[in-house]
Amino acid sequence: MNDIFTIANSDAGISNDEIAEKLAAALAAWEAEKGAVRNCLIIPPDFTRFHSNAGFITQVFYRLLTAKGAAVDILPALGTHVPVSETQWKTMFGEIPYDRMLVHNWRTDVVKLGEVPADEVERLSEGLWKDPVAVEVNRRFMDEKYDLIVSPGQVVPHEVIGMANHAKNIFVGIGGSSMINCSHMIGAVCGMEKAMGRDHTPVRQLFDYACEHFIAKRPVLWVLTVNTAPGGKIRSHGLFIGQGRNCLTEAVKLAQDKNIDYVETGIKKCVVYLDESEFTSTWLGNKAVYRTRMAMADGGELIILAPAVHQFGEDPTNDKLIRKYGYKGRLHTLELFNDPANVDMKENMGAVAHLIHGSSDGRFSIRYCVKKITRKEIEDAGFLSGDYDEYASKYDPKKLKYGYNEVDGEQVYFIPNPALGLWINREKFK
Repeated sequence: MNDIFTIANSDAGISNDEIAEKLAAALAAWEAEKGAVRNCLIIPPDFTRFHSNAGFITQVFYRLLTAKGAAVDILPALGTHVPVSETQWKTMFGEIPYDRMLVHNWRTDVVKLGEVPADEVERLSEGLWKDPVAVEVNRRFMDEKYDLIVSPGQVVPHEVIGMANHAKNIFVGIGGSSMINCSHMIGAVCGMEKAMGRDHTPVRQLFDYACEHFIAKRPVLWVLTVNTAPGGKIRSHGLFIGQGRNCLTEAVKLAQDKNIDYVETGIKKCVVYLDESEFTSTWLGNKAVYRTRMAMADGGELIILAPAVHQFGEDPTNDKLIRKYGYKGRLHTLELFNDPANVDMKENMGAVAHLIHGSSDGRFSIRYCVKKITRKEIEDAGFLSGDYDEYASKYDPKKLKYGYNEVDGEQVYFIPNPALGLWINREKFK
């Protein structure tokens, strides 16, 4: 089937009725060409990507397919995240029964399809990474019973790949430890500033290679959105549906317009709020660091209001590693990584990359204001600490407006949700 594009650049965006109509047309076109769907696997993002509108898209496909008598399984693209809770499921996926959820285990529940050869990895990383990368996916993805695999999700700036989604939903979302670890380390050593907000980055090229060589024959239908969330409400500006890469290429162009905000000069003080329902760990909450680092002024201060953050990693292994080594700079972390004695770092490269991404390398300060982790734990991890109630009283997230505010005679830039955009100092961006 040909790629189908629906794009609305207006502030009003696309209505859910319009989206549902286009999804029905895409399914009809698929079945007209390939025959009736009998078994479908849908791979939506998890609750941490609630604003992708993938929950609604999943519900539409579920209704359309089950009405025809097809069997539908839902495999959330967890990556290294914790499974979706029943409460989160109901909020995101509505009417779909919770028992339709399959849980991905990135350490054990995968099959190896092959590997991206060392010479290709060295080429795309410009010589910074010289080892081959194993390509692993959840075993269900390769199950021949599925005659349709739907992969919905949001194209939005991302610290590792440049722009999230498409093949990332497969190779990281339901991928294995080798691909997750290596891709994150490649992104880290190549540098976030060279990737964020861009297409054709080293990690995106890694996924493009794996997509072309290992899963091109799988019946995957990509359903990509470009969204914003003014006032916390999802607003869809673009819907891109197709089998190839073209739908991603077009989505990236729109996301660069809708999800990148430029500031005219470096931000001296930035306050970021992490919503309680979405951010419960620094593993997730460090989007406040990733997405603002290109906008922060040298010597600036980043204040993160994190009322629900109660842990560092999303699983015990990563949590332990973060507590042990901390967010203490790229060069320091790479020095530790290259020490043969630190075997735990070699076995958890994704976490090592996360440590690099979560540090400002001393260029600006990062103050985590929490309620559920001790001051010592925060400071041992390499951050400054702050009492949540004290800082939230001064920088009240319910009163501050998005963008610049004046607080006690001081200019403060406020971001209510760091996951939905990328902020860049126009003076330094090329």
